[in-house]
Amino acid sequence: MTKKIDYKRRQFLQHSAIGAAASAFPELLLAQSARIQSKPSPNFHPDVEIEFITRKAFVPISPQGPKTGVFKYYAKLLKGPKNTLVELKNNYLGPILNFTKGQKVRIYFHNELPEPSIIHWHGLHVPQKSDGHPMYAIQNGERYVYEFEVKNRAGTSFYHSHTHEMTATQVYKGLAGLIQITDDEEQRLELPTGEYDIPMVLQDRTLDANNQLTYLRGMHSRMLGFLGKQILVNGKPDMRFQVKSRAYRFRVLNGSNSRIYKLGWQDGTPLTAIATDAGILPKPETKPYIMLAPGERVELWLDFSGRKVGSELVMYSLPHSGTMPLMYERMQGRGGGMGRRGGMGMMGGGMQGGMMGGMGMMSGGLAQGSKFPIATFHISEKVSDSPKLPSKLVNFQHLSEKNVDNVRDPIPIAIAMRRMSLSLNGRTFSMDRAMDIEQVKLGSIKKIKIYHDQGGGMGRGGMGMMGGGMGGGMMMSMAHPIHLHGQQYQVISRKMTGSRTEAYETVKDGFINSGWKDTVLVMPGEEVEIIKPFQDYKGLFLYHCHNLEHEDLGMMRQFYVG
Repeated sequence: MTKKIDYKRRQFLQHSAIGAAASAFPELLLAQSARIQSKPSPNFHPDVEIEFITRKAFVPISPQGPKTGVFKYYAKLLKGPKNTLVELKNNYLGPILNFTKGQKVRIYFHNELPEPSIIHWHGLHVPQKSDGHPMYAIQNGERYVYEFEVKNRAGTSFYHSHTHEMTATQVYKGLAGLIQITDDEEQRLELPTGEYDIPMVLQDRTLDANNQLTYLRGMHSRMLGFLGKQILVNGKPDMRFQVKSRAYRFRVLNGSNSRIYKLGWQDGTPLTAIATDAGILPKPETKPYIMLAPGERVELWLDFSGRKVGSELVMYSLPHSGTMPLMYERMQGRGGGMGRRGGMGMMGGGMQGGMMGGMGMMSGGLAQGSKFPIATFHISEKVSDSPKLPSKLVNFQHLSEKNVDNVRDPIPIAIAMRRMSLSLNGRTFSMDRAMDIEQVKLGSIKKIKIYHDQGGGMGRGGMGMMGGGMGGGMMMSMAHPIHLHGQQYQVISRKMTGSRTEAYETVKDGFINSGWKDTVLVMPGEEVEIIKPFQDYKGLFLYHCHNLEHEDLGMMRQFYVG
């Protein structure tokens, strides 16, 4: 049964929340209504102007049968370099946006959907009013104006819907697209360009017999996240890349709602990364496989030199454990690795009859952690020249505890998932609230500890979590990709403190921790420490799980930077 949504009431509550936030944080100069942002600022002089429209559309996803109904971003370049927009024909994905560091960008966003929507520029360091906070969601027929300077280094980001309680469904229906940023330092590297610089957007979808998208039903499935039956690359199934015998730059985005990929070649050849979330690495990193959670990006240096014309190489998502609750993994034939202390005996009868018992009624998609092909690379032509992989990439400012002002008192992000409720730091999302621990001073650099709260406390602040104990905590634990809006951060440590160590062994060698990040996968029983600057902009900046179903269920909070 479809739930009827009262959009007028939603808009009233949204604008009430904006007013309450303005009262709580008056120095933010928050808009009293999203409509205030419907006109361009006379003092902002853009280098690039783009008109964005989102509306319903029908596009061919499957090569046979009817077109698929989707939500789609359309864009028109009003001012700026011709290569600013790269359209993807016959595709639900929005156009690729090409920006240069230092450009001033104005975007006019028009909503022609029958429901509210707003765009978040994931990975970009922009002011609050241009970040896509759900308080600014506009209704059908309304316009919102974004204005920002591109402050990011060269790298790959993306944009997607960020409408409160509707992010998962709107992204699933198509509202996403890639952003590519360049700068002088990157251009001096002479990395592969043009036809040798290729996007690779990974998503999973389920189509019915009429090629229409089907989505989750029921709370149990939403708690786990959507897992589709089919893997799409750049909006298409069964992707085959025709490549020459030389090096390429592949910009890989995990644009799935909840699926976690373990990228690896069929023949065991290692993968070399040259960039992580929106930033080039100081030097290349070679891994046996690479873990990629929803919202994360990685740029791969794929060199097909020496391979025979006509030969093929298949990239897989390799098998792994520990990313889902124990009962799910045991149902899929994977032990989950609790060691001798745990095991099935910890599952109370009530748990089996509750959420875990609902696992057999999931969407029927490819299981999380299973092995499946992603794309085939066909060597179509032999060439004699190929760029060499630089041993050094870009200058890099490594942050350490010497840079922070809270070494012994890190800001906690405590992940909890129990009793059909999801929370961060003991709270679900509130549009107009920021706890004391979530208020940081503009210009500060903070140490943050992200971890799974299995019991009763959340560290600093001492606020109790919802009950549930071991059965509701550890047994329910799954991996969460934690995304922080605003400036990007660096991972300074990962520590496994829980008992699922055997499962952790299947993923631990695939994390790249040396670059700038905005999304990090936190495994069950793992503690991840990061250092994050809060510079340039005051305002409310979200942090949340990028399992989009979890975000919509309230696993989202916000920092107040003032």
